[in-house]
Amino acid sequence: MRVAHVITRMILGGAQENTLLTCEDLARDYGDDVLLVTGPPLGPEGSLLARAEAHRVPLSVIPSLRRAIHPWRDLVAYRELKRRLAEFRPDVVHTHSAKGGVLGRMAATAIGAPAIVHTVHGAPFHPYQSPLARAFFRRCERYAARRCHAIVSVADAMTELLVGAGVAPRDKFTTIHSGMEVEPFLAADATRGATRAALGFRPEHVVVGKVARLFHLKGHQYVIRAARELVARQAETRFLFVGDGVLRAPLERQVAQAGLGEVVRFVGLVPPDEIPKYLAAMDIVVHASLREGLARVLPQALVAGKPVVSFDVDGAREVVLHGTTGLLVPPCDARQLAEAIGLLVMDPAMRAQFGAEGRRRFTDQFRHARMTRELRALYERLLECKAVGRQ
Repeated sequence: MRVAHVITRMILGGAQENTLLTCEDLARDYGDDVLLVTGPPLGPEGSLLARAEAHRVPLSVIPSLRRAIHPWRDLVAYRELKRRLAEFRPDVVHTHSAKGGVLGRMAATAIGAPAIVHTVHGAPFHPYQSPLARAFFRRCERYAARRCHAIVSVADAMTELLVGAGVAPRDKFTTIHSGMEVEPFLAADATRGATRAALGFRPEHVVVGKVARLFHLKGHQYVIRAARELVARQAETRFLFVGDGVLRAPLERQVAQAGLGEVVRFVGLVPPDEIPKYLAAMDIVVHASLREGLARVLPQALVAGKPVVSFDVDGAREVVLHGTTGLLVPPCDARQLAEAIGLLVMDPAMRAQFGAEGRRRFTDQFRHARMTRELRALYERLLECKAVGRQ
């Protein structure tokens, strides 16, 4: 096949890693001709372009393809995207992210691509937007959904959300979990002692970690509030934030104002291949984002054998099984977040039980080869339907 993937930007993030792994697998395991079309990776969140180049994934970077809405620049991006797709002549165009998804599906339709697929990594409309913005993005998704043949959800929760919003009928959706390289997470604990020592953690410390961009709606402020409450009664607790972003300075001020400078550690931006060693240093992983399709760190933590405390949002409950692989708490509730973390801090046997069960249940489910196999089977079905329709 000739498969083009379109995404707004290749920063360090779950949707981007998912897309890159798919491109690598399609080329290596199936012999497909692949093209990855993206905008520039602007901002403090890092870039995956170097990895794409190292793995010889053909790249086409469109400078005008940006995340922010800008009518003139978006028109330029659409025209350039249409031109590059027409030159590539894909059998399948697979789009990702809000801007890449809308412009990519429009361009793919304009060139008559035989099969057009879009993956929903997270809905672009959510309750934390203004009603006007939410209505606008919902209309955009409805418009774009009519210009593709199938929509892939990374979690069943995304299907329910988009069907409920009238974006597309249920039979247009397929759930395919976002795959990853599981082996480094299975072997992560081999680095635990060295990583904890380098970070200044002692054996008696119970380390609670969060892996996420330091960005709006990622919920770091709730973890800091929970930390202030926890440390007052469980002094051995420590917190580790992995990631960087525009909110680093205000979050560091919040930590300092709460008197938690010796308790909370920021390590900044780290490449994806270093995430396993930081998870190994943790005893509990906390996920306090207010919106995610299915945060990549949740299966990563569970495959690494770590229990998770998560806000009960979107697809979290599909892997954080309350009382089995972790604990779920209501969104925005720092008090219950602190109580759930505190319960695991005090009970190492429960931590071990949850982590072992998470590893047992989800290791095979989240292998990237499985994801790519299911995606390629979807491409084949769509192309076969197209061929039958022509007869």
